[in-house]
Parts: sequence; C-alpha cells; structure tokens
Amino acid sequence: MKGMRGVVTGLMAVAAVVGLVFAGSVQAADDGFACAPKVTMDADTAGKAMLEDFSCFFKRYEGEQVVHFKVGLKNVSDTPQRYRVNMFLDNGKAVGGLLPRKTKKGLVKPEASTSFVYPVKGMTEKPGEIMLIIKTMGQ
Repeated sequence: MKGMRGVVTGLMAVAAVVGLVFAGSVQAADDGFACAPKVTMDADTAGKAMLEDFSCFFKRYEGEQVVHFKVGLKNVSDTPQRYRVNMFLDNGKAVGGLLPRKTKKGLVKPEASTSFVYPVKGMTEKPGEIMLIIKTMGQ
C-alpha cells in the first residue's frame, strides 16, 4: 500500500507540473502577476512534496521594486523533510534556498506546509522564463 501512495503522490506532482506548463504561469492571489510566459519545473520529490504555491509579485527590496517569488510546499511523505529550492531565470539570474531555512525548530513534518519568499536583487522586470527545481535534502 505504501508503494501505491508514492505512485499516487508522484502522479499528483506530475499533474501540478503539467498544469504549470500548460497554464504558462501561476497567478498570485492578490497584487501578484503571472510569473512568466514559460515555467518549467524539475522536481525530484515524488512522494515527498507537493507544490502548493508559486506566485510572483513586486515589492521593495534594498531600495528598489524587484520581483519576489513565493514558493509553498507541503510534505506528503511519512517522514520529516527539508527541501532545496532553486529558480533559474532567462536573464541569467538565479535565486533559491532551503525550506525550512533553519532547522532549529525541526524539519517539515508530514502533512505540514512551509513557504518562503525569495527576492531577486536587481530584477525590476517580469522574467520571460523560469526553471524551478525542487529537491529533498539527504538525511
């Protein structure tokens, strides 16, 4: 039964990726915008994570209005996890980090969600293309 759960979760992750690619972008709920005309996702997280949120908006960072990416993940595995998030943009810029950023309070527990907002320094225009990579950290 455990193996079947992994297959189902993997299919859900693939469906989310297909939805991102065919929709062309993900829209933020409030003051956001379509992240990019083309969003590609490479997730090595089958059975371990589900993308709950990927939204974009402009906000002031270090004195200028720059693009911010919000990434939200849900742990769908049976064990606590930590994730590495990387975003590569068509203009050569990249941003990312770990979720959770610090492990003092522990890893992301099963069925729990985590998110973080990544500002892109100097990026004052919308990106044309985004490659989103999500991996689990080895324990």
